Amino acid sequence: MREITGYTKVMAILADPIEHVKTPQRMNEHLARLGYDGVLVPLHVRPQNLATALQAMRGMENLAGSIVTMPHKTAILELCDEVTPVAQKIGAANVIRREASGRLVAHMLDGEGFVTGLAQAGLDLKGKSAYLAGAGGAANAIAFSLVQAGVSSLTVYNRTASRAEDLKARVLSLYPQADVRIGTYDPAGLDVVVNATPLGMKPGDALPVDVQRLDPAQWVCEVIMQPAETALMAEARARGCKVQPGGPMLACQIELMARFLGVGNGAGAA
Repeated sequence: MREITGYTKVMAILADPIEHVKTPQRMNEHLARLGYDGVLVPLHVRPQNLATALQAMRGMENLAGSIVTMPHKTAILELCDEVTPVAQKIGAANVIRREASGRLVAHMLDGEGFVTGLAQAGLDLKGKSAYLAGAGGAANAIAFSLVQAGVSSLTVYNRTASRAEDLKARVLSLYPQADVRIGTYDPAGLDVVVNATPLGMKPGDALPVDVQRLDPAQWVCEVIMQPAETALMAEARARGCKVQPGGPMLACQIELMARFLGVGNGAGAA
């Protein structure tokens, strides 16, 4: 890492808990490759303190902005001054740019990063049936991107059924011809199974889907990055499924996030 000085542009990542995040390592590697005088640091912010943290960000003149992860992706929208149309429709954001005036602008890149990671792994989503566990911030972004990528159908399962119904309605409002269904704990018969819930981050977590119903023809994909091998992935491997960990989704977003935060526009270069 380059020496940090008073000229260094600061970026943050907001999360609760914070220990699992991998973004600081990846982003700082990216900034070093570019020769950019900037650093990304993790900030542990609990939900009850999120509004206070964002208000403080407005007054930090050398702050470029922040990446946002669980559990703040949805709550962040009402705390920012501007939300891009994409993030507004999805109902969540994962990156905030601080403008020179102190205004905070929120955007969402999770879905784009997730789909790009699958393409790099050799999975063409066009015409595939998809199952999505979860209806939170990351799940919302992924749902829109799966439909945009051309899946033949999207089945959404969430323990709180009303949230799955809400996600379905919002996807259909943008893509009225899409085949979006409300699913159950059973992912059988669908080509691509995605866990977009936090289940799997902690030892002893319940499994997000009925792994007994998985079969070798399916791809099973995670958004969780730590641990690198979740219980769901281990169960899927044991059943012969192809698996995609959460890491590639982040790797594919790093450049996009950096650009949104102003990296690459000439400012801060060595």
